[in-house]
Amino acid sequence: MQQLERSRELIQAARDEISRRVVGQREMIDGLLTGILAGGHILLEGVPGLAKTLTVRSLAEVIDASFQRIQFTPDLLPADLVGTMIYNQQTGEFVPRRGPVFTNILLADEINRAPAKVQSALLEAMEERQVTIGDTSYELAEPFFVLATQNPIEQEGTYPLPEAQLDRFMLKLYVEYPTPDEEQEILRRIGVPQEFDLNKTIFQADIKKLRESVDSVTVDERIEDYIVRLVVATRDVENEGMGATRYIDFGASPRASIFLHRCARVRALFEGRGYVIPEDVKRVAPDVLRHRIVLSYEADSEELDSDDVVTMLLSTVPVP
Repeated sequence: MQQLERSRELIQAARDEISRRVVGQREMIDGLLTGILAGGHILLEGVPGLAKTLTVRSLAEVIDASFQRIQFTPDLLPADLVGTMIYNQQTGEFVPRRGPVFTNILLADEINRAPAKVQSALLEAMEERQVTIGDTSYELAEPFFVLATQNPIEQEGTYPLPEAQLDRFMLKLYVEYPTPDEEQEILRRIGVPQEFDLNKTIFQADIKKLRESVDSVTVDERIEDYIVRLVVATRDVENEGMGATRYIDFGASPRASIFLHRCARVRALFEGRGYVIPEDVKRVAPDVLRHRIVLSYEADSEELDSDDVVTMLLSTVPVP
């Protein structure tokens, strides 16, 4: 119990420190922390100017970890991301030159602006935690997180992420506009320009302890059954979806069940509980599932998005 309380204090300290620079956006901050504690990658989607990059930079300052940022552009090459072999004139040999992917926290800014061959260069790094340069594979640092951003309103000159890569992201977070009060606070802060460094509140040893705390959170068999039935409902096996799956062409893979299980544990830790309740699963379900289901033509014709369909599933699958 003492470990759980200590973990909650560390998480709250990180939230408070980031909030010194970022106004509002509590859901985005909690989503980023969830990914770090659960060991998954995050995709942030929102219109420009909503502090996505600023929040990720602030998170990297609060955590004692190395940080690299890559601005994805149409002319980017895979070698710009993972590295390449260069010729050493002194030795007459080719030696590896490591790219910015060799870091703890990698910000892939506007990932959908780079072509598919660059996007796919992240696949091995994200899934296998290693990078191959020449004939040799190199292990990436631990922890390793990819925090990618994309702009949903621009279509020209962009390359939508394929489903195979989307599935590598544990969570897809929608970044919303600030409330009027929050926007007024932003104006007040901008009106008095100030530069300050954020204090590091989570160190490498703390990340290990926080993950141990997450692993110690218990999940009842009935909650596990609820998670599985929720994911299976996206595939309409034995009519679990109860009609909602007519809006889905392709359902979520078992990876969704694994990530729901992990993230629900983290959500329970945020609340200081050593056990998961159905509300924890419901809180993380939209972020885990929205990018893992492919909507049908019927959903498009009724102007339904993936969040609408996930809400239907949450309302139809019985809660234990």
